[in-house]
Amino acid sequence: MLKLYIKTTEAVKRLRSDNGGVVSFEYVIVAACIVAAVGLAFGAGGSGPISSALSSAISSISAKVISAVG
Repeated sequence: MLKLYIKTTEAVKRLRSDNGGVVSFEYVIVAACIVAAVGLAFGAGGSGPISSALSSAISSISAKVISAVG
């Protein structure tokens, strides 16, 4: 368990000092905003393939962001 904690701590330290990782995370946030804007353009309560695809994409992005941050 101690080894896992040390590896996790070192990974977090590398991520904090890695500017490339920050830029990648910003791209994820921008992509989520674009998907949300397109979702609003097609209507929040709509149904159909576009609404389903956007909903699953937003859920997938949210889950990945939460797992990366958490």
